[in-house]
Amino acid sequence: MTCPICDRKTDPAYRPFCSKRCADVDLAKWLSGSYAIPSYDPEDAADLEQELQAQEDKPH
Repeated sequence: MTCPICDRKTDPAYRPFCSKRCADVDLAKWLSGSYAIPSYDPEDAADLEQELQAQEDKPH
C-alpha cells in the first residue's frame, strides 16, 4: 500500500500514510473542506440558501 498523499510506502505507525506530516496534510484537507463533494442539484442549493437566509433573519 502506498501513501495517498505522496505515494511512498506506508509506515505502520501512521497507516495509511507514510509519516505524521502526510497524516497532517490529509487532516488539513478534511478540515478546510477540500474533500467536500459538490452538489449540482439546484434544489439543494435553493434549500440551503433559504435556510441560511432564515438564520440571518432570526433575532439574536
